[in-house]
Amino acid sequence: MAKEKGQKAVATNRRARHDYEILESVEAGLVLTGSEVKSLREGHAVIRDGYAYFERGEAWIDNISIAEYINGTWNNHAPKRKRKLLMHRQQILKWQSKVAEQGLTVVPLSLYFSDGRAKIEIGLARGKKDWDKRQTLRARQDVLEAKRAMKSRGQDW
Repeated sequence: MAKEKGQKAVATNRRARHDYEILESVEAGLVLTGSEVKSLREGHAVIRDGYAYFERGEAWIDNISIAEYINGTWNNHAPKRKRKLLMHRQQILKWQSKVAEQGLTVVPLSLYFSDGRAKIEIGLARGKKDWDKRQTLRARQDVLEAKRAMKSRGQDW
């Protein structure tokens, strides 16, 4: 996700890009309570273990943790409840069929505020095997070594 004007990042899932090959991504809204929004504005969220699923034509995200609001009352929210995603109907149906047919999964990539509204970037992903992960790390390391060698010779990459 490119950080645009009016966006404030709350949480990112760097592990998702390591464990999965992201085929497609989309921005979705979240249905939240007031105390959840206040807690997010303070930056108290973990999306690492989250996943999305489709049920009765609706998109849901589960297992993301938004800590309880510190100044909340007895009416505070549950930290790990399932939350509804706001997506277009056609997008839901398209992704639901891909998940069912191709065995893909939907993972959260980042959680942020865009113009004051909480948004989550979710990705349609295929799991990587161990050798894929090693190959990706090796390619990244080769690029870094090449950049260092060019820099030491006084050349720009």
